[in-house]
Amino acid sequence: MPKTTITYQYKLVNCPGKTIVGMLVEYPPNGATPPHRHGGASVSAYMIHGSVLNKMNDDPTRIIEQGGSWYEAPGCHHKISANASQTEVAVFFVTFVLDSETFEREGSSVLVQYDEEYKDIITQKIRA
Repeated sequence: MPKTTITYQYKLVNCPGKTIVGMLVEYPPNGATPPHRHGGASVSAYMIHGSVLNKMNDDPTRIIEQGGSWYEAPGCHHKISANASQTEVAVFFVTFVLDSETFEREGSSVLVQYDEEYKDIITQKIRA
């Protein structure tokens, strides 16, 4: 599982009802996130170090390398998100823009919503 750190969160005054959240994500070697969605958020990400395997919806799997970026539209199904290296850490920065009401009601758990069949595994990993 990755290490995630929320670095900021602000209500967007020029976009009433929207909040922007920044998150730093660090995958250890061979690290990955199970298939997930992002709570109706628009998401963009920028690779700071290393590379990740990335598959969204039915698009082909891509390798995103340092300096690369990607965008996920609301409702996008992020099927593969994994460190492409067995030896190096992969680090990227994610920006979410989502409904303020949803973020206030559900908190940071709305940012990464794992597919139902993986929720038990995630719960076990978090407790370990």
